[in-house]
Amino acid sequence: MHIAVNAHLLSPVGGYRQAGVSGYVEHLLRHMIRLNGVSRWTVYAAPGAAPDRVGATGRDVRWRQSRLPTNGPSARILWEQFAAPGLTLLDRPDVLFCPLNVVPLLAACPTVVTVHDLAFLRFKLHRPSRRNYLTAMTRISVRRAAHVITVSEFTRREVIDLLGVNPASVTAVPNGYDERLSPLPPATAEAFRREKQLPPEFLLFIGTLEPRKNLPTLLRAYAAVRDRVHMPLLIGGGKGWWFEEVFDLVKRLRIEDRVQFLGFVLAEELPLYYATATALIYPSLYEGFGLPPLEAMASGLPVITSDAGAIQEVVADAALVIPALDVAALSEALLRITSDANLRARFRGLGLVRARQFSWERAAERTLGILTAVASDSRPPRHRAPAS
Repeated sequence: MHIAVNAHLLSPVGGYRQAGVSGYVEHLLRHMIRLNGVSRWTVYAAPGAAPDRVGATGRDVRWRQSRLPTNGPSARILWEQFAAPGLTLLDRPDVLFCPLNVVPLLAACPTVVTVHDLAFLRFKLHRPSRRNYLTAMTRISVRRAAHVITVSEFTRREVIDLLGVNPASVTAVPNGYDERLSPLPPATAEAFRREKQLPPEFLLFIGTLEPRKNLPTLLRAYAAVRDRVHMPLLIGGGKGWWFEEVFDLVKRLRIEDRVQFLGFVLAEELPLYYATATALIYPSLYEGFGLPPLEAMASGLPVITSDAGAIQEVVADAALVIPALDVAALSEALLRITSDANLRARFRGLGLVRARQFSWERAAERTLGILTAVASDSRPPRHRAPAS
């Protein structure tokens, strides 16, 4: 069996945790290549992406790097729709796996595509031209693909309801988390606390600064109980779109002395922030999966999160869940998690148990099963000699 993978979204930068789709490609591909049953792999990658990132150094893996600068969206679109069809004709894989929304419409083999979320339909995440392209191509791709994978049952239902895909052609395969995320030794956490001059206790938010992450609700809830929550709020994440409102609101609420912006948190430092924080606060308005709550639970950090999107699928009863836009409920949750050590210990234990339900190995097994089934269905039946 010969499986090809569009890995152009694999970041050329190393590190144990890559954000978003890059991390999905890296973890999934590494674990799938380890599994038995596939005789050949062809990995289409961007310039600079090294095969050893995913363990693709064996004789059964062919690494094809593009001459186009496909680290950028324009070149990647050109590759997907114009170069990829010719490559699938030349390489003749049994199936092509596309890990983000779009398949080459003229691919010379069956395709399987992953949809992580439909936030681009719900929110104005991109320029109009980019959003229109993504909307149109996703609609076409999920109908053209032999099978669609989603990372949650929530996204599966959205793909079926909003894009009109046959339910039998859509399978939810939850993400995993990096196995190196786990509770760290107290001495390691304390050394990091001293290095960064972090307070003994603090609340943590991790995520891009954008409206979808619902930071205004968090800031208003925190401001309402600032005199009773004796812990600062640390916000880690890069600037997204309409981030200015967040900084303006901090000033209007007069909590500048209680809120610290960390900027983008480096991959290698993320587990250390999880290890030193008192709780993760993640009141997002929409998530196709919700990786920070899972990572926090795997690290032994109690979580407060919202009931929006797929988050409840991930945390189940292992986190304190509040309505996404309910400021009063979030204020009450902040008071509970900061004042009750027994509650924190309870959610810490529940979170560790819940996180074990998710793994990249399990995700790889299920994804490979889908790819294998699609590839097998597309093969012509073997010739059988007539009975004598």
